[in-house]
Amino acid sequence: MNARSFWVYTVLRILFFLVPFGILMLLPIGREFYWLSAIFAALIGLSLSVIFLRRPLDEVSASLAERRARRTDPTDEQIEDAALGDAPDADEAPAPSAGESPEQESAEGERRP
Repeated sequence: MNARSFWVYTVLRILFFLVPFGILMLLPIGREFYWLSAIFAALIGLSLSVIFLRRPLDEVSASLAERRARRTDPTDEQIEDAALGDAPDADEAPAPSAGESPEQESAEGERRP
């Protein structure tokens, strides 16, 4: 994971909240209703993050996706497909054609009239 992108994104997100919160706390109404200042600062920080932090977010999420893809264990289906080589089994019966239904075929493979 690109540590620089992670830290840039984290620090800027925190600053995008703390700076508006500090400014709002300087106002008399902000000191009285600190919870309202926190809500407005969170909304301002979210808006600024969406506008200005697209590239660092994309870099961080891409590196996390890469890391997760490397760490995932193969599923049972993937293991079976690799073992079989994606070849169909010889004991499987061929699928009926478009006009046939399973009821029209007997166990021996002959058609009923």
